[in-house]
Amino acid sequence: MGHLGSDGTAEWWRGAVLYQVYPRSFQDSDGDGVGDLPGLIDRLDHIADLGVDAIWVCPFYPSPQRDFGYDISDHCAVDPAFGRLEDVDRLIAAAHTRGLRVLLDLVGGHTSDRHPWFAASRRNREAPTGDWYVWADPRPDGTPPNNWLSVFGGPAWTWEPRRRQYYLHHFLSTQPALNLHNPAVQDALLGIAEFWLERGVDGFRLDALDFFTHDPELRDNPANPPPDGSVPAKLFGMQRHDHDMIQPGTKPVLRRLRALLDRYPGRATLGEVSSQDGAYRRIAGYTEGRDHLHMAYTLRPLRHGFDHPTVSALLSDAIATCERGWPCFSFSNHDVERAASRWAPGGQPDPRMTRLLLALLLSLPGSACLYQGEELGLPEAVLREADIRDPFGLTYWPEFKGRDGSRTPMPWRGDLPHAGFTTPRSTPWLPVAETHYDLSVSEQEMAPDSTLAFTRSLLRLRRDEPALRHGEAESLGLPAPLFGFAREAAGRRITLLFNLSGGAVALPPELSEGLTPLIGPSVAARSLPAWGFAVLAEAETAVMVMSPVNELAPA
Repeated sequence: MGHLGSDGTAEWWRGAVLYQVYPRSFQDSDGDGVGDLPGLIDRLDHIADLGVDAIWVCPFYPSPQRDFGYDISDHCAVDPAFGRLEDVDRLIAAAHTRGLRVLLDLVGGHTSDRHPWFAASRRNREAPTGDWYVWADPRPDGTPPNNWLSVFGGPAWTWEPRRRQYYLHHFLSTQPALNLHNPAVQDALLGIAEFWLERGVDGFRLDALDFFTHDPELRDNPANPPPDGSVPAKLFGMQRHDHDMIQPGTKPVLRRLRALLDRYPGRATLGEVSSQDGAYRRIAGYTEGRDHLHMAYTLRPLRHGFDHPTVSALLSDAIATCERGWPCFSFSNHDVERAASRWAPGGQPDPRMTRLLLALLLSLPGSACLYQGEELGLPEAVLREADIRDPFGLTYWPEFKGRDGSRTPMPWRGDLPHAGFTTPRSTPWLPVAETHYDLSVSEQEMAPDSTLAFTRSLLRLRRDEPALRHGEAESLGLPAPLFGFAREAAGRRITLLFNLSGGAVALPPELSEGLTPLIGPSVAARSLPAWGFAVLAEAETAVMVMSPVNELAPA
């Protein structure tokens, strides 16, 4: 299980592994087809048995559910679909009993248009919250104040006839942007954080950090047309986002939040950084020192491919970021296609590659975040257009099928309807993928060589080896398709080798000289099989190595 520091003050988050829970799809306890907090509590043993350190729980607050929880109408309550406020208290207590910390989503850049703050602001410029959102007058011809675009499509401005002004929204028009340049809004955000800290949460994941503040002058963004002159489905990419995001005003907000958290020893923050250029520099800037975030991750790896140059650059970025701040890495989450499918060779998920991805994720320097179902090697669910609920997918289908394929219910029992996510007579909010039944928790529990067993072994190895959790990293500079690096702490050096190809590849003899021989015939021949990898240490101290089928076995 995970471990809580005995004094509560240790920097537990350095090298920690978080487990992201999308509660709507984790476990339904009351048969309404929607996962809930009591269901999550019932399944905590599964998470604890993995060996992770904390859970990050996606929004369960009251919401019209236009963006499935990321459009919040009350930050200090629980939507009845997910349970009651007392269930959060029970979740925190149950998690702590199992050695797990609990981080909640803190959505500080926008609210729902149903939020009382916005309801007053849109009616009256002189209301107490009249300047809590980003309002602007129209241009002389009545058009929006500038050319900023919404991530979800169309202009980032919506006309409000009651105020005779436009309001800014980076996502849906029902998600108005908060004006975090306003100290009163910052105070309100800190009040929300303090409310949950007082209830015992261990920190927060900050949603869409790069959109927190905007250019006060509302200057137009420069054009960024595709080199081939084409027009993409997502127009957001046709601008260089110099003014609508990634602004210097964000850091003062983070400093105030950090000062609050420092009053609660052992608490931590995780920021979400966009995939825009310079992501790792921003992570370093957001996390350096002791007056901003504790750690941050970026969507950049999730938006790009998986090949030798990309993976090599990922390692270089990780090493450089650790020198200034603290990165957290994730390969899958609720906003992107699952990595098992996204990076699959030829578009066909390969369990060997899926395990390689897990091994890489859990050995990179920094912290790591597993998304629910990643420990099972789940591929992306293939859904019909009629099944799509995500507003992003509804807008862009079929060019982009949305995010629902990564949000389908967690498969618990391969022998039950809906894979045990909800009652047999219920209809889950999204269908369980047919390909997920054979990969359910119950099926994998019976197989000692399953991806689930493999993930647990990886996490045990990471927990038992300080070099893999805290050690400095050094690239081995291997030629493609080999990739490798070493981690070292307290004089112990761990060597990690990866074959980033679908064919066997020979290992240079010097790579394993003085190290424990790999288990299995192909490794004895000094080669790695297709999508194979190895973890090596000095012979007299080696704990575990990986076999050609990527199982963990004692040396």
